[in-house]
Amino acid sequence: MASAPLTTGLRRALSGVGAAGPGRPPRQTGNKRPSRALTMLVLVAPSVILLVLINGYPLVYAAGQSLHKGSLIITGEFVGLANYTDVLTRPAFWKAAWFTLVFTLVGVFGSWLVGMALALLLRAKIPAGGIFKVLLMLPWVIPIVVSSTAWNWLVATPDSPVPRVARSLGFGDLLFLADPTLAAITVCVFKVWVSFPFMMLMTSAALASVDHNVYEAADMDGATRWQTFTRITLPMISRSTYISWILMTIFCVNDFPTIYLLTGGGPVNATTSLVVLAYRTVFQDFQTGPGVAIAFIMTLALVVISTALYRQIRKGETA
Repeated sequence: MASAPLTTGLRRALSGVGAAGPGRPPRQTGNKRPSRALTMLVLVAPSVILLVLINGYPLVYAAGQSLHKGSLIITGEFVGLANYTDVLTRPAFWKAAWFTLVFTLVGVFGSWLVGMALALLLRAKIPAGGIFKVLLMLPWVIPIVVSSTAWNWLVATPDSPVPRVARSLGFGDLLFLADPTLAAITVCVFKVWVSFPFMMLMTSAALASVDHNVYEAADMDGATRWQTFTRITLPMISRSTYISWILMTIFCVNDFPTIYLLTGGGPVNATTSLVVLAYRTVFQDFQTGPGVAIAFIMTLALVVISTALYRQIRKGETA
């Protein structure tokens, strides 16, 4: 009876099966499994090809249109860079470029300052903080058509609420959308109004990642609030700040509805930005080549600005 387990073990050994079960499977020397990188490339390739076809073809076609003297229907004759030189010699282009620069600077840094202040305020425990956050998000959540309609009701005519209040305070009749300077100021303030919630969210997310122990150490060392803000908070959220500046710069330069719905680019082209000028040139003046050339000049400017800000991010990472 004692030899029965031994016999069974010998049989299992002869058949290639150990006492604990099947052994290691034989090594396969056939086809090698594809690498992980090749597998990921095969999976991503269809989406990349689709995106290139969807975005690449219109880009190439538009580039061709900027080199021809045609319309929306026909391509027209090839004129090379004549459309670009024509656009760059137009006073209307430089006037629109100047307003675009002012509009972008006010939109980026104005919304960032307001968003930063509110993000710092929301870090403190305030009564009904959740409701307050929801209310602050409304300018960004509400459709731009609704917001522009509300602002038109507030400032468009002498009988609107804001001009009436200004008149009662002794400022006279202020035509916010009829005076060129006031119209430009109104559009810039409106841009800050609809954009600060985005900056507030970006800043709040960055502030949430800052370790509170750093602030406690600063308090123990006797640092003031201003020193803590300038030497700890700002440097530690600089990466997120640069990213938000890049995104908001792109939003401002390409912002068509904010300006067009509020003023239509007027009065006397005082609020005409480059994107509004490009729209008018193509769809109202039917000059496709110069209009597309304006759009490509805008794109080049955005690439330069975004690259400069991205280098600041890289410097912050390597520092």
